[in-house]
Amino acid sequence: MRVSNNLVGLLNFITFLLSIPIVWAGVWLSKQGSTECEKFLDKPVIILGVFLMLVSLAGLIGACCRVSWLLWVYLLVMFLLIVVLFAVTIFAFAVTNKGAGKVLSNRGYKEYKLGDYSQWLQKRVNSTKNWNKIKSCLIDSKVCSNFRDKYANDTIQTFYSENLSALQAGCCKPSDGCGFSYVTPISWTNNATTVSSNPDCSAWQNDEKVLCFNCQSCKAGLLDNVKSNWKKTAIVNIVFLIFLIVVYSVGCCAFRNNSRDNGYWKQ
Repeated sequence: MRVSNNLVGLLNFITFLLSIPIVWAGVWLSKQGSTECEKFLDKPVIILGVFLMLVSLAGLIGACCRVSWLLWVYLLVMFLLIVVLFAVTIFAFAVTNKGAGKVLSNRGYKEYKLGDYSQWLQKRVNSTKNWNKIKSCLIDSKVCSNFRDKYANDTIQTFYSENLSALQAGCCKPSDGCGFSYVTPISWTNNATTVSSNPDCSAWQNDEKVLCFNCQSCKAGLLDNVKSNWKKTAIVNIVFLIFLIVVYSVGCCAFRNNSRDNGYWKQ
C-alpha cells in the first residue's frame, strides 16, 4: 500500500467515526427536541452527518481497496467542497464588513441600529417569516429571562454601567432615546409626554414575551452577534480550507497510485 493511500484511508476512517454521533444527534433532536429551534436543526444535522458518512466511505474504500472510480467521485466532491467553502468564506467577510454598536455617553453598553448593517443581512431579519422564527428562538433561549435575573438587584446607576451583550441591549431593554424610567431590568415606565419618532419606543412592552423583540434594535443586536460569529467562523473556514486542500492533494496522489496499479497508466 502506498503512503498516500494509507493516509487518505486513515483520514476518512476518522471522518466516518465522527459522522456517526452527528447523525445520532440529528435523530435525537428530531425525537426529543422540545422547541422550534431545536427541531429546526434536526434535518440539517442529519444531512450533514449522512453526507460526511458517504463521502468518507467513498474515500476509504477508494483508497484502501483501490477502487478508482470511487476515489474519483471522492476527489470531485472534495473539489466542489473546496470551491463552495472558499465562496462562503469570501461572502461571510463581505456581508460582515459593515455595522457596529454606537458607544453611548456614561453607559457600559452600546446602541445598535439596523441601518448600519449590510442590506443582505437586513433583508433576512426584516422578513416576517424569518423574524418570527428567530424571535421564538430568542424567547426559548431565555436571553432576557437570564438578563432579568442577573441584574435584578441593580440600581439605575449600576444598570447603566453594566457591559450588556448586543442581544441584551437590543432586545431586553428599551432604547435610551425613548426616555423611559427604570423599574427593573425588564420593566420600564413610559413618562414621555410626546410620541417619539423612534418606532422601537411604541414596540416596547413590559410583557416578558414581548419586551423589545419586535424592535429594530433587537434585529440590529442579533446582526451584531451574527457578524461577530460569522467572522470567527470565516477564520475557522480558512484553516479548514487549507486542510481540505492538503487532503485533496494527497487524494490525487492516491488516485494516481490506483491508476498505475490497475494498469491505466502506461510506463
